[in-house]
Amino acid sequence: MFLRPPKQPDFKREATMSNKQSGSIFEFIEKNSLLLGVSIFVLITIGGIVEVVPSFTQNARPITGLKPYSALELAGRQIYIRESCNACHSQLIRPFKAETDRYGAYSLSGEYAYDRPFLWGSRRTGPDLHRVGNYRTTDWHEAHFKNARQVSPGSNMPNFPWFFEDSVDVGTVHAELVTVRDVFGVPYDQGENPKSGNTLEETHQLIIDEAAMVIEQMKDQSIKDAYAQGDVKDIVAIIAYLNRMK
Repeated sequence: MFLRPPKQPDFKREATMSNKQSGSIFEFIEKNSLLLGVSIFVLITIGGIVEVVPSFTQNARPITGLKPYSALELAGRQIYIRESCNACHSQLIRPFKAETDRYGAYSLSGEYAYDRPFLWGSRRTGPDLHRVGNYRTTDWHEAHFKNARQVSPGSNMPNFPWFFEDSVDVGTVHAELVTVRDVFGVPYDQGENPKSGNTLEETHQLIIDEAAMVIEQMKDQSIKDAYAQGDVKDIVAIIAYLNRMK
């Protein structure tokens, strides 16, 4: 009795059928322009996500040594936004020699980790301010906000006399401090990072304590007199914010 040998699989035939099926799928996609366009878009999107997102996530992390804004600096930043300073000044130094020679080291994405919103700006009626703390002093800013022509002949920047009259809005500062700390996880109260007041009174005291260093370098006696009464003017806050940018 002879046993019939098992039937061997026809690999060649199966491969041919598979190729025909694959070919028919590709032919169908190629003949359907809408489906072809959608397929290309999906593939490019997936490739872009795989390549861009990891790099973006890594570069968007705070650079070494970067600290969150203090209460007084945050107050100054709010004033900067309120007065639309970003409409005339950028905060983004591009990696070109002409810019680094004039303004300093080019900007890194990790330097904006605590900026909500970022204030890169889209034009430069005035100079870039991202490193202004490296070459301008407190008394220079004080004179500049009173009358820009005194320190920058030909400047078209307006005067800001109300900075010397209006007081820091402690309530708004406190609200933003608590929000970025509790909602966005900004690491206040950790290590050497700035403190965040849990109450309005604590935030006010943080502003008072920090303002002393700025006011010591100012010349306007009315600002010093107001501070002696526990009142911090807007000019002190915006100078503190500009001094931070290095």
